[in-house]
Amino acid sequence: MSWWGKVVGGAFGFMLGGPLGALLGVALGSNFDRGITGIMQDEALGSGAAERVQTAFFTTVFSVMGYLAKADGQVTRDEIEMARAIMAHMRLSEAQKKAAIELFNQGKQDDFPLDEVIEQFRKECHRRRNLIQMFIEMLISVAMADGVLHKEERKVLHHIGEQLGFSRAQFDQLIAMVQAQQHYAGGRAGVQPKTTLKDAYAVLGVSKDVSDAEVKKSYRRLMNQHHPDKLVAKGLPEEMMELAKEKTQEIRAGYEQIKEARGMK
Repeated sequence: MSWWGKVVGGAFGFMLGGPLGALLGVALGSNFDRGITGIMQDEALGSGAAERVQTAFFTTVFSVMGYLAKADGQVTRDEIEMARAIMAHMRLSEAQKKAAIELFNQGKQDDFPLDEVIEQFRKECHRRRNLIQMFIEMLISVAMADGVLHKEERKVLHHIGEQLGFSRAQFDQLIAMVQAQQHYAGGRAGVQPKTTLKDAYAVLGVSKDVSDAEVKKSYRRLMNQHHPDKLVAKGLPEEMMELAKEKTQEIRAGYEQIKEARGMK
């Protein structure tokens, strides 16, 4: 049975507990907020652990999207459309889409417990840094949906990043990478080659002055970090595989353009 099937059946909602269980319970009209009996500390990923993390990821990402969308004082149409686009990419069932929208709406509430939600998410992920980074990249994409990263949005993102173990410098690099990925994903039409090549380097998180060996190293590291199957094994909901695939396509496209510009083999 999939993680969602177990959630609907009540197994993981009850098991999750805490603020995430409360949010999910409201989204599903169930009483899951009965307190957590202890965070799983086993580093090995059995199927049950992966499904539990998938439940936590789904709950956290959509509720925090709502919180972030309101951070600059108003929820824009672009931010709503970005959230809906993510749902569309995930090919959610009607029940999943309804739950995701409800979680998004809960995130917009004034009493949304951001710190408690992020702390439980961090513990549930239990040092799965690549998975946590994917979560952060999705939030950055939503924040930049209107083409601008507002001061309050950046402040919230930095706060979330620090709580999840990312330094300010590391987080700013992620912001630059996601911004470049969005430019790159938009295609080359109407974009000057110089600008596109600059974006390609940013997608890989390297400067144009690094060696060919460093370009290849960064490319391989990023492809490994965003490998869909590996992320799902660590707890990314299967429905989000398409988003991870798009990330790898953008990384590969950037790498291929740099190779061509440098004459690399």
